[in-house]
Amino acid sequence: MKATVSRKAHFNAAHRLHRSDWSDEKNTTVFGKCNNPNYHGHNYELIVSVTGDIDPDTGFVIDVKILSDLIKEHVEDVLDHKNLNLDVPYFENRNPTAENIAVVIWDKLRPYVDLKMDLEVILFETPRNFVTYKGK
Repeated sequence: MKATVSRKAHFNAAHRLHRSDWSDEKNTTVFGKCNNPNYHGHNYELIVSVTGDIDPDTGFVIDVKILSDLIKEHVEDVLDHKNLNLDVPYFENRNPTAENIAVVIWDKLRPYVDLKMDLEVILFETPRNFVTYKGK
Protein backbone atom coordinates (compact mmCIF):
# COMPACT_ATOMS: atom_id res chain seq x y z
CA MET A 1 0.00 0.00 0.00
CA LYS A 2 1.21 3.46 -0.88
CA ALA A 3 0.40 6.69 0.90
CA THR A 4 1.53 10.31 0.81
CA VAL A 5 2.76 12.08 3.93
CA SER A 6 2.91 15.89 3.82
CA ARG A 7 4.38 18.53 6.08
CA LYS A 8 3.66 22.26 5.95
CA ALA A 9 6.31 24.85 6.71
CA HIS A 10 7.00 28.50 6.01
CA PHE A 11 9.80 30.99 5.67
CA ASN A 12 10.16 34.68 4.91
CA ALA A 13 12.64 35.89 2.33
CA ALA A 14 13.42 38.82 0.07
CA HIS A 15 14.40 38.68 -3.58
CA ARG A 16 14.67 40.61 -6.80
CA LEU A 17 13.91 39.17 -10.22
CA HIS A 18 16.52 40.66 -12.51
CA ARG A 19 18.89 39.70 -15.29
CA SER A 20 22.08 41.76 -15.41
CA ASP A 21 22.50 40.98 -19.11
CA TRP A 22 19.18 42.71 -19.90
CA SER A 23 18.44 46.43 -20.04
CA ASP A 24 16.55 48.10 -17.20
CA GLU A 25 13.63 48.55 -19.56
CA LYS A 26 13.47 44.87 -20.47
CA ASN A 27 13.80 43.81 -16.80
CA THR A 28 10.94 46.13 -15.85
CA THR A 29 8.81 44.89 -18.75
CA VAL A 30 9.35 41.22 -17.91
CA PHE A 31 9.51 41.28 -14.11
CA GLY A 32 7.49 44.39 -13.21
CA LYS A 33 7.42 45.22 -9.49
CA CYS A 34 9.49 42.10 -8.78
CA ASN A 35 12.45 43.93 -10.35
CA ASN A 36 12.59 46.50 -7.52
CA PRO A 37 16.31 47.31 -7.04
CA ASN A 38 15.70 47.44 -3.28
CA TYR A 39 14.23 43.91 -3.31
CA HIS A 40 10.87 42.85 -1.91
CA GLY A 41 9.74 40.05 0.37
CA HIS A 42 7.31 37.16 0.56
CA ASN A 43 5.90 34.99 3.30
CA TYR A 44 6.45 31.67 1.56
CA GLU A 45 4.29 28.69 2.47
CA LEU A 46 5.66 25.26 1.73
CA ILE A 47 4.21 21.76 1.53
CA VAL A 48 6.65 18.87 1.23
CA SER A 49 5.14 15.49 0.39
CA VAL A 50 6.69 12.04 0.39
CA THR A 51 4.90 9.15 -1.31
CA GLY A 52 5.88 5.55 -0.76
CA ASP A 53 4.97 2.19 0.64
CA ILE A 54 3.63 2.03 4.17
CA ASP A 55 6.12 0.15 6.33
CA PRO A 56 4.29 -2.86 7.81
CA ASP A 57 6.31 -2.64 11.06
CA THR A 58 5.91 1.08 11.82
CA GLY A 59 2.85 2.00 9.79
CA PHE A 60 4.83 4.99 8.45
CA VAL A 61 5.79 6.02 4.94
CA ILE A 62 8.24 8.39 6.63
CA ASP A 63 8.33 9.53 10.23
CA VAL A 64 6.81 13.03 10.17
CA LYS A 65 9.27 14.16 12.86
CA ILE A 66 12.16 13.20 10.57
CA LEU A 67 10.53 15.06 7.66
CA SER A 68 9.94 18.09 9.88
CA ASP A 69 13.58 18.10 11.04
CA LEU A 70 14.83 17.81 7.44
CA ILE A 71 12.71 20.78 6.34
CA LYS A 72 13.87 22.88 9.28
CA GLU A 73 17.57 22.12 8.76
CA HIS A 74 17.78 22.20 4.98
CA VAL A 75 15.07 24.73 4.07
CA GLU A 76 13.93 26.99 6.89
CA ASP A 77 17.37 27.48 8.46
CA VAL A 78 18.88 28.14 5.02
CA LEU A 79 16.22 30.43 3.48
CA ASP A 80 14.31 32.08 6.33
CA HIS A 81 14.93 35.83 6.69
CA LYS A 82 17.45 35.82 3.88
CA ASN A 83 17.92 37.92 0.80
CA LEU A 84 17.86 35.09 -1.72
CA ASN A 85 19.89 37.04 -4.29
CA LEU A 86 22.67 37.92 -1.84
CA ASP A 87 22.65 35.19 0.83
CA VAL A 88 21.95 31.95 -1.05
CA PRO A 89 24.78 30.84 -3.38
CA TYR A 90 22.44 28.92 -5.70
CA PHE A 91 20.94 32.23 -6.83
CA GLU A 92 24.21 33.93 -7.72
CA ASN A 93 23.51 33.12 -11.38
CA ARG A 94 19.80 32.23 -11.27
CA ASN A 95 16.71 34.31 -10.76
CA PRO A 96 15.05 33.43 -7.43
CA THR A 97 11.65 32.81 -9.00
CA ALA A 98 9.17 30.59 -7.18
CA GLU A 99 10.00 27.90 -9.74
CA ASN A 100 13.72 28.05 -9.02
CA ILE A 101 13.18 28.21 -5.25
CA ALA A 102 11.02 25.07 -5.41
CA VAL A 103 13.79 23.28 -7.34
CA VAL A 104 16.38 24.35 -4.75
CA ILE A 105 14.20 23.02 -1.93
CA TRP A 106 13.66 19.72 -3.73
CA ASP A 107 17.40 19.42 -4.46
CA LYS A 108 18.25 20.09 -0.80
CA LEU A 109 15.80 17.46 0.48
CA ARG A 110 16.17 14.71 -2.13
CA PRO A 111 19.43 13.25 -0.72
CA TYR A 112 17.68 12.59 2.61
CA VAL A 113 14.55 10.87 1.26
CA ASP A 114 14.78 7.22 0.26
CA LEU A 115 15.02 6.97 -3.53
CA LYS A 116 12.16 4.44 -3.50
CA MET A 117 9.92 7.30 -2.41
CA ASP A 118 8.62 10.19 -4.52
CA LEU A 119 9.28 13.72 -3.30
CA GLU A 120 7.07 16.70 -4.15
CA VAL A 121 7.48 20.35 -3.20
CA ILE A 122 4.63 22.85 -3.40
CA LEU A 123 5.74 26.44 -2.78
CA PHE A 124 3.25 29.25 -2.32
CA GLU A 125 4.74 32.66 -3.06
CA THR A 126 1.36 34.24 -2.35
CA PRO A 127 -1.92 32.61 -1.33
CA ARG A 128 -2.91 32.54 -5.02
CA ASN A 129 0.43 31.87 -6.72
CA PHE A 130 2.21 28.58 -6.21
CA VAL A 131 4.55 26.13 -7.92
CA THR A 132 4.71 22.35 -7.74
CA TYR A 133 7.97 20.53 -8.40
CA LYS A 134 8.34 16.74 -8.43
CA GLY A 135 11.89 16.38 -9.66
CA LYS A 136 13.59 16.26 -12.98
